[in-house]
Amino acid sequence: MPPREPKPSLQGTVQADWVVVGAGFVGLAAARRLAENRPSSKIILIEAQEAGEGASGRNSGFVIDVPHKLSDLNASRCHLRLNHAGIDYLRKQVEQHKIACDWSQAGKYQAAITNLGVREILEPTSKEFDSLGQPYIWCDRAELKKRLGSDHFTAAIYTPGTVLVNPAALTRGLADTLPENVTLFEQSPVIKTDYNDKVELKTPNGSISAGGMILAVNSFAEQFGFYQGRLLVFAVNASLSRCLTQREYEVLGRVDPWGLTPANPRAGIGATVRLTPDLRILIRQTAAFCPSFRQSDDHRRKVQLEHKRLLNERFPLLPEVNLEYTWTGYICVSGNGSPGFGRVAPNVYAAVCDNGVGVVKGTISGLLGADMACGLDNPLIADMQALGAPNRLPPRPFLDIGAHTRLAWSRWRGRVEE
Repeated sequence: MPPREPKPSLQGTVQADWVVVGAGFVGLAAARRLAENRPSSKIILIEAQEAGEGASGRNSGFVIDVPHKLSDLNASRCHLRLNHAGIDYLRKQVEQHKIACDWSQAGKYQAAITNLGVREILEPTSKEFDSLGQPYIWCDRAELKKRLGSDHFTAAIYTPGTVLVNPAALTRGLADTLPENVTLFEQSPVIKTDYNDKVELKTPNGSISAGGMILAVNSFAEQFGFYQGRLLVFAVNASLSRCLTQREYEVLGRVDPWGLTPANPRAGIGATVRLTPDLRILIRQTAAFCPSFRQSDDHRRKVQLEHKRLLNERFPLLPEVNLEYTWTGYICVSGNGSPGFGRVAPNVYAAVCDNGVGVVKGTISGLLGADMACGLDNPLIADMQALGAPNRLPPRPFLDIGAHTRLAWSRWRGRVEE
């Protein structure tokens, strides 16, 4: 990515009709939609870091159309309508503003390593896709070898509707093409809040007074006084290889760029893998319960060794390909898989907890949060509300013990798919 000049930080006191907190996919969509709905209103978008530096820019770049795991057909239909609407909205912005983010309707492979994974996950998933009328292609090992350049996987379900992107480039592009009535302040963390007749926010060097607020900060919603004891934070680590040489690309069979998720990504089992347009291999794995939002460089060095092992297993003919970068991103999930969405105070609306599907679900939740705040009758709001709300979690330290134990148990049960 080329250098980007961040927007100025907030200085002094500003008045606005609306303030949106958080310039990730949720906040960017909410601010843009508010501007579309209320073109004469003054809208402030405030970000503690810089656009593209948080989780929105650090994910693996899957704009997913179908749910990771299906269970209830009615809920799945809600997810599908929401995901498709989110993709359509993002596509419109990318095309309209010519955002260079490697946007590609490349689809997604949901792959199993073992026959057990095929029987227990892929086969039931394919039957539910049939019930939902969703297109897919069943790929066996030989077909995957031709499509991916790797014969590590026994089978996969290929769904054509997923879009692959460079998420940091997409986030930056959305931030730099906001409507004229939206002002973005970066490097401006909120340090104090007051929700009375108006929303009053204080930053290190300024303050905002607004008639209403949309909160788009995922797990940090608890620090703003909402969804306390209902949100879980997981750290997910990823690594990116150096660019493949042309000889190494020949070994892969000169396949097109692709993206693959493990058979059961919700359980934290297996690795997400991508071949990027600039011929790098991305490996994402090693999710861990991490309420501190902190992981050490020493931990990341250990993670990189594990990712190198996974890379070698999947691509044994590329032993000299090293990993150039390893980083951590944080996702927000709820115990029951429901989002934090809706009116949470007289003049405050929340769109948080995207449950690991942040690009598309974050985008549509931000858009719908803005529609709800403006009193618009968007039928997709009912779909979002039908997904429920985050349930209450056990208090700490029982929460920590339970989260670590459940994750360890899931990994042990699915260890053959690692």
